[in-house]
Amino acid sequence: MQSTAQTEQFSNNGLTDVVQWDNYSLIVKDQRIFLHSGEFHAFRVPVPDLWFDVFQKIHAAGLNAISVYVHWGLSNPSKGVIDFDDWRDLQSLFDAAKAAGLFIVLRPGPYINAETTAGGIAHWVTSEVAGQLRTNASDFEAAWKPYINAIIDVTKPNQVTEGGPVIERSRADNEYFQSDPTHGAYFAQLEETYIQGGIVVPLTYNDPGQGKNFINGTGAVDIYGLDSYPQGFDCSDPETWSPVTTNYHQYHESVNPSQPWYFPEFQGGAFDPWGPNSPGYDNCFQLTGPDFQQVFYHQLWASNAKLISYYMLYGGTSWGAIPFHGVYTSYDYGSAIRENRALSTKYSELKSQGLFLRSTPSFRKTDWIGDSSTNSVNITNSAVFGTFLRNPDTNTGFYITRQTDSTSSAVSQFKITVSTSSGPLQIPLTTDSIVLNGRESKILVTDYQFGLDSLLLYSTASILFAGTIGPRDVLLLYSTSNESSEASITFTGTPNDFKITSSKVQVHNNTSSPYTTVTFLQGIQGLITIWDSDTQLVLFADSDTAATFFAPVIPETENAQGGLGNYWQFGSNRTTLVGGPYLVRNATIQNSHLALWGDLNNSVTLTVITEPTVTSISWNGMFLGSPLNSSVSKGFFTASLQKRSSIQSIPVPQLQSWKFSDSLPEIQADFSDADWKLANHTSTNSPFKPYYGDGRVLYGCDYGFCENIVIFRGHFNATGAEKSANLSVNGGEAFATSVWINQDFIKTAFGNSSNNENILEEIDDVFTFPAGSVKKGQDNVITVIYDNMGLNETQGSPETSKSPRGIRGFKLNDGSFGEWKVQGKLGGYTNYPDKVRGIFNEGGTFGERSGWHLPGFDTSKWQSRSLSSGLPNQRPGVGFFVTTFKLNIPDDLDVALSFVFDNGSQGQSYRATLFVNGWFMGKRVANLGPQSKFPVHQGILNYSGTNTVAVLLWALEPNTGIAPELKLVVDGVIDGGIGPVSTNNPAWSPRNLKS
Repeated sequence: MQSTAQTEQFSNNGLTDVVQWDNYSLIVKDQRIFLHSGEFHAFRVPVPDLWFDVFQKIHAAGLNAISVYVHWGLSNPSKGVIDFDDWRDLQSLFDAAKAAGLFIVLRPGPYINAETTAGGIAHWVTSEVAGQLRTNASDFEAAWKPYINAIIDVTKPNQVTEGGPVIERSRADNEYFQSDPTHGAYFAQLEETYIQGGIVVPLTYNDPGQGKNFINGTGAVDIYGLDSYPQGFDCSDPETWSPVTTNYHQYHESVNPSQPWYFPEFQGGAFDPWGPNSPGYDNCFQLTGPDFQQVFYHQLWASNAKLISYYMLYGGTSWGAIPFHGVYTSYDYGSAIRENRALSTKYSELKSQGLFLRSTPSFRKTDWIGDSSTNSVNITNSAVFGTFLRNPDTNTGFYITRQTDSTSSAVSQFKITVSTSSGPLQIPLTTDSIVLNGRESKILVTDYQFGLDSLLLYSTASILFAGTIGPRDVLLLYSTSNESSEASITFTGTPNDFKITSSKVQVHNNTSSPYTTVTFLQGIQGLITIWDSDTQLVLFADSDTAATFFAPVIPETENAQGGLGNYWQFGSNRTTLVGGPYLVRNATIQNSHLALWGDLNNSVTLTVITEPTVTSISWNGMFLGSPLNSSVSKGFFTASLQKRSSIQSIPVPQLQSWKFSDSLPEIQADFSDADWKLANHTSTNSPFKPYYGDGRVLYGCDYGFCENIVIFRGHFNATGAEKSANLSVNGGEAFATSVWINQDFIKTAFGNSSNNENILEEIDDVFTFPAGSVKKGQDNVITVIYDNMGLNETQGSPETSKSPRGIRGFKLNDGSFGEWKVQGKLGGYTNYPDKVRGIFNEGGTFGERSGWHLPGFDTSKWQSRSLSSGLPNQRPGVGFFVTTFKLNIPDDLDVALSFVFDNGSQGQSYRATLFVNGWFMGKRVANLGPQSKFPVHQGILNYSGTNTVAVLLWALEPNTGIAPELKLVVDGVIDGGIGPVSTNNPAWSPRNLKS
């Protein structure tokens, strides 16, 4: 926790010196930091108790921050209403991040993109604001200012200047362009609002490309950043890579060399679109897997970036109406932490990088010396490319190597000439070569200081951990077991009575040098002690063993460094090494006892390297007795941790005993829409005007119905000449619209998407009336049901978010329409009844308006009908299926559960909404796909009680034999978890359908 040298000159924004910067990095509370962050969206896991679970996992990977979007539309559902209650509560988010030891980069928009409806802009704004969105238009400013002021009110006392976790001021909007003067003026408005409200931490910006936006001029920010997604968003061929970007450093030096180099969003996965050809998130995971992380993240380091955030680190679920129309419910993103919060091989690679960065203060300040293209790095094989960074204070060198063709899968062997305090050396000295096994990157260090007084002259092995544990300097090196590596180390202290247990470790002493060269030959497995003394411990492991190690922060007093007791560098530099478990959440040392808390996915050998004063260890509160002492020196323990045999599998019930009711009374002759809204507007703020009709605007958002299923009913008095209606309906990608005349079904028309190709957001079709369906001389009704798949993001123009969801054209072949009535979710966006689940949770079907999906609704008088039977008589329409089931899962388990439709198959002609305990947790489009599996978290599911599952089934066509199946499956059982998770699933209460 030593402060940065006070002789250095730093920049700040004139509002605070708690967060400063120079051309190298951020300086926070006089500490130089590498901001190592990942994106997390609280709204995509609406169970606040689980936020801390994700934060603990991020912190355990060695990261020190999270980047957090706040969705304007969820927190400001209608004009004059600000809602930070329940899962929208920012204070709970701030508290959880602080408890986990993570800083926050807060991003409340107003526009966030994030594959969310309207890019985060509140739906009411898209219909009620006439001015252009994302500009300095006065009515747009009036719309966002109350929301931003509410953000300010919550954030101000949670800034790092006040002992809170918020380290960066919310980015001014998101991925925007400065070329239009109204954009810069808009940024300036936001900046002024934050400053007037008392937000003092730096303002940053994320440029969507190398466009030099908002570095200077109107709306310029404090620190500029660049977003980069080098693999794009088509995961169809995950083995095919685009190459690394090679000009990052040069671009930075040309546009903002006085600021630290920042990547606010770097690719951590990819989103996946609708359609039968969409590859799914496992492909996206593979495309951006551990090899991608190593090659491409190291390339960021090679460009001298010192602020990096991965989008996404945890993706979560776009439940309800959160997604924009281009993506489906899952937002897994192929992230390091999967949608069900499971850790992955990407997490292990990220942890290896995170612990190295956390262990290496000298990497927080480096000069870019040069690379292979400038002849600054001498490598014997031109197939290998190197970049040389060096700390100007310590002369520690970092040689970052990769394949010259970064997409290559070849095996490339090489030697490299490195600069050291002992002069230039061509390494390795004792083995034939360094090896890049295909898509791999290696970091070679020189003059690397670790602990209090130890020095590594060079190493071709990777560093997982370097630091102090108790009175000793500790170093943990690793390599893959199929390659050789070496390190040259100054061994210190009086050795303990230890032996190197592997013949594959060779020690080369040199009496003329203080350094000892150690060779690690191929075939090493497990953890090996290389040097064990009273002042130093040096360890080596194969990469698989190293991946099991954690280095939990042992917190000092909570009030250390102004309340940052859980933060590495600020509250504590105290740690211990723990190998074996699936996850180590935290560790404390009191007196001589080390208490470890974490998770197991298998039985493992626990390996602990800790302070020599420790004499006992517990795991999740269970005393481990006297762990086996694997070294004469104190502080090195092993013990066996057994995953309880009783929890190897968790039984879950079959979903059966379904109850059914029709949910489309609107097509019945006796249905009255007298209480529905009259759709009589003749103007709209959308720039996308109606195609044809009589001047009336039939856009759902214009009447307050901007989410999910919306129903229009058009009346006409028939003369007998009416044979058809021409309708243009807009619902977005992958939507559908079904049309009836009176009680007779006409047909369903389909939007489309096929892996972001063949996109069809709206249809324009003739709906021919079945013979005998028109009632001459009487009121006839055309019922149009459509699914709003979410509003467009701002693509090409900010106004695209004013999406014309609804009917863009209507006319009869003969005659004209009378009244049009419209109904969406009960109460629209101004008066919806379910304030807990919020604005995006319901649609406009009769069952949803009546609350049939909510726990406690009485279905005892409904008919019994299996879900797999579909709707009666195989007719098209909408029906509700409801059942209940019980779970009894212990609190000390983390069990991942999912609902699976049709055993994962696609192609049936239906759409379905999955409600779990009242929450809209899945939109199933069976005719398109790709999603059929819907993870649902504890907290939505009640793990110790009764659960209600409801399926809104929309049969799209008659007589197609649809037979939906739904089952509950266990995706994984983890022994541990975060303990009890509360539920907040309000039950049904009577509703006034006239509201």
